[in-house]
Amino acid sequence: MALGKQAIGRSRSQALRERWTHLLRVKYTRLLIHGMRHAKLYLSVVFALFLGAAAAVGVGLVKFQFFAFDPIRLYYVNVDMPPNAPIEETLRQTLQVEKRVRAGLREGEARSVTSLAGIKFTEMEPLYGDQYGQIAVSLNPARPGVRGLDDIIEGMRESVTQTPGRATISFLKLSGGPPTAKPISVKVRADDRAELRAAADAVKGIVAKIPGARDVVDNDTPGRDELSLRVDVNAARNAGLDPGLVARLVRLHVDGEVVADLRDRGEKVELRVRAAPRTVDRIRELLDDPVALPGGGTTTLGALLVAEERESLGLIRHWNLRRAITVEADLDKEQTDTLAANNRLRAEWEKIRARYPGVDLDFSGELDDIYESLDAMGPLFLLGVGLIYLILATQFRSYFQPLLILVTVPLAFTGVTLGLLVSGNPLSLYTLYGVIALTGIAVNAAIVLIDAANARRAAGMSTLHATLYAARRRVIAILMTSGTTIAGLFSLAFGLAGKSLLWGPVAASIVWGLAFSTLLTLFVVPVLYRLFMRERTAGRRRPE
Repeated sequence: MALGKQAIGRSRSQALRERWTHLLRVKYTRLLIHGMRHAKLYLSVVFALFLGAAAAVGVGLVKFQFFAFDPIRLYYVNVDMPPNAPIEETLRQTLQVEKRVRAGLREGEARSVTSLAGIKFTEMEPLYGDQYGQIAVSLNPARPGVRGLDDIIEGMRESVTQTPGRATISFLKLSGGPPTAKPISVKVRADDRAELRAAADAVKGIVAKIPGARDVVDNDTPGRDELSLRVDVNAARNAGLDPGLVARLVRLHVDGEVVADLRDRGEKVELRVRAAPRTVDRIRELLDDPVALPGGGTTTLGALLVAEERESLGLIRHWNLRRAITVEADLDKEQTDTLAANNRLRAEWEKIRARYPGVDLDFSGELDDIYESLDAMGPLFLLGVGLIYLILATQFRSYFQPLLILVTVPLAFTGVTLGLLVSGNPLSLYTLYGVIALTGIAVNAAIVLIDAANARRAAGMSTLHATLYAARRRVIAILMTSGTTIAGLFSLAFGLAGKSLLWGPVAASIVWGLAFSTLLTLFVVPVLYRLFMRERTAGRRRPE
């Protein structure tokens, strides 16, 4: 059966594609030849770019924000009243703060604003007490033109915190990812309660002076005012009363005494005898209650007791077998990063440490998560590079050629740093995750080039011709594979469909690193291959 012209002819699109690929191969080969003629200059420029990238990270041109996450669009406004505040006063104060919170919200931003009294939710545990008030603000999903969570809080912070009243007002944002603790979180530990409280106040003062620190709080729960009663044994005996009887009279006047157990429909019911309940303005009025004496006279409870008004202890927290108060604060990462803030806190504490000899600090929070992540990331990176080397050494039957391929790793790092400088994004934990993932992706182009060059040399070509032939034949395949990967991650990396602080840095590091490393690999790896493989070949031929 005869084939027609159209069956064996080339379409217009195919002809255009072949013309462009041929033009690209020719231009690339000419540039590569120029690079081989000036190999030292090309390699020096690439090495200078790598040193510049390392210097940009070292001197702080690249910002550090180790943990960047997509915040939950929900925050709390804490209203902490004095311990002796009744719940009615706490509720009134919370409602006053709520009015200012609502005034700071724009139309359509809030889904709900709810005020509570008697309970306060924290990142660790709920706290109960009449002195606690809290406002929960739930925001609508983010969309173009709507303020972010941080912008909303900062817009109302000054107005809300200046609400008249006895309350201490702070904001609490929920973490949308690791870390779960705040950027500054330090446990002040001591055995003596008074020294512990004084040291915690000193630490709070230091934290408050750190640029960018805000919402400086501690987890010390203040107790309520209490009246401590102790039987005056001498006064009781002089009145002809047994001290145990006096203690029983106090129980009868305050809490009562269980005298019998009854059953009501199968349920146990205690029969309690106590003085008639009444409302007093001051707790000390209880001491004016009369007490009959065995000789016929009367006295008062106050004459038989030693009374002391004091503040009771709230929750007593311990950390590693010692009493502890945790001081926490949020940070404006535009002003100070977590490492710098904690280092400054350490330095300032050393200056006043002699004033509190029984106190030590235990740093935790986001700083712990940073060190834990860094400690794990280094060995994992080395393990990944080691496995790549072993696989390549087995594949190429060479100990040296895998090193040529791994040159793409610093090239990829250079691209990531350049991307961070151009975009202004910070270097975060998730960016480093992307760099580790990029290690396995960036080597693909070098593998294709060196494998093709080895095949040509095995067929009898010289090192120069084999290098040029392999580069010219594989440039289109390398650009296509890298281009499809970049295209797939482009929208996520640049936030075209919504910006993600969690996955955006991972995609951005891969896109920038892969684009830069692919471009440099097409010139650096062939130059290095021709340079080193020529010398190794010459070295093997000399003995002959």
